[in-house]
Amino acid sequence: MPGLLIKEFPEALHYKLKARAARNRRSMTKEALCLLEMALNEGEEERPPLPEPFAAAFLITDEWIDQARREGRE
Repeated sequence: MPGLLIKEFPEALHYKLKARAARNRRSMTKEALCLLEMALNEGEEERPPLPEPFAAAFLITDEWIDQARREGRE
């Protein structure tokens, strides 16, 4: 598996990463990987496939909905 070396890592950023990793009960490496993955996948959300259309036995119209409401079905 490839490695990554970060030179001149700011001390304040190191502290934030260490604190965040502790909060999430992860190692600093796992936390950094998680953050990188989230950042790089941003905007590439996988959308679940749309469900197949429902084949109803009748057409649902505004009139049908109004009648159902009058009958107390909501």
